[in-house]
Amino acid sequence: MLKTCGKRFLLSIVGATFTCLVVLFVAQLQQRNQVEAVPNGREVGMRSLQSLESHDTQEPQRSQSDPQQQDSNPEQGKGFSAYFTKLTRSRREAEKTESNPEVATEKPPMEDITPNDIFIAVKTTKKFHQSRLELLLDTWISRNVQQTYIFTDGEDEELKKRIGSHAINTNCSAAHSRQALSCKMAVEYDKYIESGKKWFCHVDDDNYVNMRTLVKLLSNYPHTQDIYIGKPSLDRPIEATERLGDNLMRPVNFWFATGGAGFCISHGLALKMSPWASGGHFMNTAEKIRLPDDCTIGYIIESVLGVKLIRSNQFHSHLENLQQVPKSELHKQVTLSYGMFENKRNAINMKGAFPVEEDPSRFKSVHCLLYPDTPWCPSYVV
Repeated sequence: MLKTCGKRFLLSIVGATFTCLVVLFVAQLQQRNQVEAVPNGREVGMRSLQSLESHDTQEPQRSQSDPQQQDSNPEQGKGFSAYFTKLTRSRREAEKTESNPEVATEKPPMEDITPNDIFIAVKTTKKFHQSRLELLLDTWISRNVQQTYIFTDGEDEELKKRIGSHAINTNCSAAHSRQALSCKMAVEYDKYIESGKKWFCHVDDDNYVNMRTLVKLLSNYPHTQDIYIGKPSLDRPIEATERLGDNLMRPVNFWFATGGAGFCISHGLALKMSPWASGGHFMNTAEKIRLPDDCTIGYIIESVLGVKLIRSNQFHSHLENLQQVPKSELHKQVTLSYGMFENKRNAINMKGAFPVEEDPSRFKSVHCLLYPDTPWCPSYVV
């Protein structure tokens, strides 16, 4: 009986071994077939790269020693050439896209807004009504009267004749002090909230506003969310001391968009600012940090509400070198300015419809460039 069991056990081992050998043989055949099929894809991937690298060094030897191989080279060369031509073209297109911000960042608008959705507040003082304000009324405000509100510190019947109730006397001081500036900003904020418009934008009386570009910029952001957009005038956050009462103070630092270049705030964020900005609260908040109006706006938004400033290089103030803005890029800017910079006249450097003596701010020339159909623009301006 033991002999019989031993024979059966031996047969089982032999059979299992044979089966394993058969399986391994079949697997090896399949693997060999796959390997033989790989060379058909030489024009792609790493093998084509290796072939290209060795092509230049092998070409002279082929031309001398193997005529038959030389005859077959044109077809292979065409394959390699087509592949790498396509690869190079794709890489150049990608680099072109990266170097062109308009192409790289072009995206559909988040909201479909119009100029009527924007409340533009222009801060001025009565002594500048003729020297500054008339220039704005003749240029960009003339096309955006319904969206523009002028906040001043004195009555002006001529101004009312031109824009009616959009001329608002704040009854604030005419001084250029932080208290006077904050007083006007407080009135601006309250009037904006009353309007119910989607966007609040503040500019000074030395700013030119390109409404087309402003609408395009703001359409990229939802007005119901927390949006604060503009350009800082400093290269670092401003440092201030917040007065908490009972002789308690604490240091704070935050970014703010300079009012000299203009800034915009969404309706959703403006509503959240109400406890620190509405009524007489804005003046009180400004006194807590002892800073001007635009700084106080930044303090409320960044330091109190924790909303970060969105920086945009499309806003410009007289605190920067405006001659660095090229004429070919003017139509892409939201605001422009003029004034003095490093004791020199600071304005857009362009050959326009009017000479510098007649148009020192260059606003008339810019306006004719953007709106050549304006009646007082020379007919040759295109």
